Amino acid sequence: MNFDLTSEQQAIAKLCREFAEGEIAPHAAEWDARAEFPLATIRKMGELGLLGLPFPEKYGGAGADTVSYALAVMEIGRADASVGITMAAHVSLGSQPFFQFGTEEQKQRFLVPAARGEQLWAFGLTEPQAGSDAGATRTTAILRDGRWIINGSKCFITNAGTPMTGGVTITAVTGRSSDGKAEISNIIVPQDTPGYRRSEPYKKMGWRASDTRELSFDGAEVPEENLLGRRGKGFRQFLEILDGGRISVGALSVGLAQACYDAASRYAKERYQFGHPIASFQAVQFQLVDMAVEIELARTAVLKAAWLKDQGRDFATAAAMAKLFSGEVSRRAANAAVQIHGGYGFMDEYPVSRYWRDCKINEIGEGTNEIQRMVIARQLGLTGEHGS
Repeated sequence: MNFDLTSEQQAIAKLCREFAEGEIAPHAAEWDARAEFPLATIRKMGELGLLGLPFPEKYGGAGADTVSYALAVMEIGRADASVGITMAAHVSLGSQPFFQFGTEEQKQRFLVPAARGEQLWAFGLTEPQAGSDAGATRTTAILRDGRWIINGSKCFITNAGTPMTGGVTITAVTGRSSDGKAEISNIIVPQDTPGYRRSEPYKKMGWRASDTRELSFDGAEVPEENLLGRRGKGFRQFLEILDGGRISVGALSVGLAQACYDAASRYAKERYQFGHPIASFQAVQFQLVDMAVEIELARTAVLKAAWLKDQGRDFATAAAMAKLFSGEVSRRAANAAVQIHGGYGFMDEYPVSRYWRDCKINEIGEGTNEIQRMVIARQLGLTGEHGS
């Protein structure tokens, strides 16, 4: 096994680290406090090619591999989880469906501006009654006279309402099979579609500088050719998309966990009690050691899943494991970081307060921890007649 990064992978990680330290980290606390979407910074990321890293150059991307993309998300997420999820959701959920399932015409029309960073794209899966049970989708799209008529709603959708959003790709029920089961398809809905509305941004505990909204469709109409992929294959398509998305959320968790360690280690060396820096006390040392060990293992798990994807091998189980473990690692790291800071960790003037608020969603988004365990159990052959 070779764990060395290529020169290109190292260069991308270095570029993202320098950008994150210079353009993101100094402003993250202010963006969080104001719940302000950092539009100018996201546009700069687009200009650097970060919003199209894993896509071929012929579609406006940088032609990088998945390992490079994971490293990039780690570095961006280390500076600010809100910016990290904006990037991850755009690439893995918003743009990737066009690349995997789009026609050449759809790729030229939608993927190219997304990969160039000229537009952000969203993916609308979750509904008020269809979260972990994504197959319970109630939004409908009826084909009539060459146009899809869409009615329904989506919730918790990232990147759907920014000034640079191009649109959203949604799952919708487009018919029923002979046994009455829902036929789910993916439909592309541009931002200016009549009947498509976006609510005001949610007021969130964490990821406050990212854009998250509820979407509604009231007779929204798009052309028949806005069907993405084959009709009735939407369920299988979004499962494939989520497999890749788990790598990026895992990478985001690793970046946040590393930020927790950095802050806690720095504080432990500066904070004196009983005449000594608290880093000299074994109780604090052990917490920092546990953080470092778990972060290293989580990073390796995420990069392994990314490497498997690059090799064209089955990566679903590895991605689920990486996402599950790294999410829990980020939560434990944030908790330890606050504990090491003591009372100061409870104050918003210290970044660990924000890290603690940002980490919890890593155990929910892109499939909850419970769903990850179900996915892994299924892959391990542990589910029987009543398994799901």
